[in-house]
Amino acid sequence: MAEKMTAFTTDFQHSGMPAKDLDETIGFYTEKLGFELAGLFHNGGNRCAFLRYGHLTIETWEGDPAPMTTGAINHWAFDTPDIEAAFANAKELGLKLKDTEIQSIPSFWDKGIRYFNVYGPNGETIEFCQIVK
Repeated sequence: MAEKMTAFTTDFQHSGMPAKDLDETIGFYTEKLGFELAGLFHNGGNRCAFLRYGHLTIETWEGDPAPMTTGAINHWAFDTPDIEAAFANAKELGLKLKDTEIQSIPSFWDKGIRYFNVYGPNGETIEFCQIVK
């Protein structure tokens, strides 16, 4: 009898995303969001980068067109314990805000969530989310 694929895996490894400009993408994720460049490799005539924060790794590469829209990868969400400070910092960094103010969904979890979204350099949506305690 076949097993679920989780029987053959240990954790999430990475999420893939083509980049319209690989150097811009690396700069955004390392300099603005604080990821580390875990690896930069050649793939034929193109380059592929692995960007890491904690156990999250993003594989991003040049050579394929970037969709430049939400949908190829809908979003990544980061657990954010102080949403107000994070929102103020995002504005200070000059990040392209999808939301003009902190949003909320009171029906999620026990007491709701508070969040905001920004756009990355490839049109991807990045969510900063606080689970209300």
